[in-house]
Amino acid sequence: MKRLLPVLSLLFSLCTVVPAAAETTRLTVVTSFSILADFARQVGGDKVEVTSLVGPDSDVHVYTPTPHDAKDVGAAQLLIVNGLGLEGWLPRLQQASGSKARIITATQGIAPRKRGSDADPHAWQSVGNAMVYVKNIRDALVAADPTDAEMFKANAERYLAELTALDREVRVEADKIPAERRKVISTHDAFGYFADAYGIAFIAPLGVSTETEPSARDVAEIIRQVKKAGIPAVFLENFNDDRLVGRIAAETGAKIGGTLYSDALSGEKGPVPTYIAMVRHNIRALTSALVR
Repeated sequence: MKRLLPVLSLLFSLCTVVPAAAETTRLTVVTSFSILADFARQVGGDKVEVTSLVGPDSDVHVYTPTPHDAKDVGAAQLLIVNGLGLEGWLPRLQQASGSKARIITATQGIAPRKRGSDADPHAWQSVGNAMVYVKNIRDALVAADPTDAEMFKANAERYLAELTALDREVRVEADKIPAERRKVISTHDAFGYFADAYGIAFIAPLGVSTETEPSARDVAEIIRQVKKAGIPAVFLENFNDDRLVGRIAAETGAKIGGTLYSDALSGEKGPVPTYIAMVRHNIRALTSALVR
């Protein structure tokens, strides 16, 4: 028995010490939609556990929160939102969840485009603006978890360098499109910041939000514009009903240029599982349709 005591003591030490050493504490982060989730993962790495309320290929404008969302928000240590009126459903969800999470608005510091009296919330469509998102998320993670601050800063610097290269890439590709062909139809008005940054004009049957529905008069006016301006291509979006764009293409002879990703990434096995993949997909779809 005396010989067993040292062995038992060692086993007890292993049982108590090993799990503690293996355990890693990760910051619990909840984002409103999938693009913000990708930014948070890029900066946070393995020090964050990220949940997106609105998932891949889903429409953030018309999302209806679930009881499980309230549980996720209630458990979050950091809540990352876009702001600019994008998540109209979020305040009630926060109240229902009893959340005590820090809240960061990722568009802080970005001058919003205006459509009438409303702000255009789709600021991420400019890669330059995406860099502002990343810096805001970096600062929020550092404030929430100072212990891992250096890692967050290093990840952000790496990712910002990738975004800088991406911005140059998009400009090179956009420059290939003849000036008279830099105009397209998209489902809803999600690409205004992209248009401002890269010089491609977008006309949308729907407004800034997919909650709006165009009237017959609106559609007729767009068809007239397409014919008059000689708009060469119309594009679908990954989560919208494609019948409206199909009708415009059929009545004008404009080419259906493919699918653009605006407000949501695809799933991990889809064509655009990350923000960088989304931007590359979109500019390649545009140049493919518009370059003769």
